[in-house]
Amino acid sequence: MIDKNTAVMYLATGCKSGYSPVVPGTAGSLVALVPCGLLSLLPLPVSAVFLIAFIVLSIWAAELAEGIVGQKDPGCIVIDEIAGMMVTLLGIHFTWQSALAGFFIFRIMDIFKPFPIRYLERTIPGGAGIVVDDVAAGVAAHLVLRLLLMTPWMTSL
Repeated sequence: MIDKNTAVMYLATGCKSGYSPVVPGTAGSLVALVPCGLLSLLPLPVSAVFLIAFIVLSIWAAELAEGIVGQKDPGCIVIDEIAGMMVTLLGIHFTWQSALAGFFIFRIMDIFKPFPIRYLERTIPGGAGIVVDDVAAGVAAHLVLRLLLMTPWMTSL
């Protein structure tokens, strides 16, 4: 039987992708493409409800994992990147091109954290603080991706 801490860490680390020796956040964002692709198969309202539930689950898992690891926002926790990528691609026609564009835009937003994303990261404690900044980065990336997809050379995606 799997104990609670093992299950929480498996979830919070994105099926252990957060243990990648280099760029664990990027590894977690890549793992997120699987649930993003699956969500794209569902009607948008169902996907949105599932995403909200996943964000709540992410906050819970990140909070517990932070306590297990004993560090504030440890790099191995990547469930927040998964939630952020899911926000980025929600309702976007899922193709390898849109997924790749969304992935790069999200990573840029998550790494550079333009205002107010960094503010959210610094001021909200615990699991909510770990997840909310990535969700905000996902919202920003989603908007940029939508604008990009409206350009003439990307409309065929």
